[in-house]
Amino acid sequence: MNKNMSENPQLEESYNELCSLIAKTTDEKFLKDFFSCLFTQTERSDFAMRWLLVKEIKAGTTQREIAKKFNMSLCKITRGSKELQKEDSAFVKMLEKINE
Repeated sequence: MNKNMSENPQLEESYNELCSLIAKTTDEKFLKDFFSCLFTQTERSDFAMRWLLVKEIKAGTTQREIAKKFNMSLCKITRGSKELQKEDSAFVKMLEKINE
């Protein structure tokens, strides 16, 4: 059974610990190796695709163009678009780090 983290304190604690450790990591090669251990190739492809679509949305590419270009569902793209529009969006903050 896949539980929501809010229903499982151990999952929440594990997630928080993982985020904290990743935030401390500055070695890109190590992080790539770690992600290769932690995620399957499909999972890595999924989150890379999600990041790609967020960058495309931010660049002004329409949702329909993104769907066609990357063979993605509009639902996934809409989710990314909504996250970008949120006040204090973590996606926007991360996109700003690209040019730092």
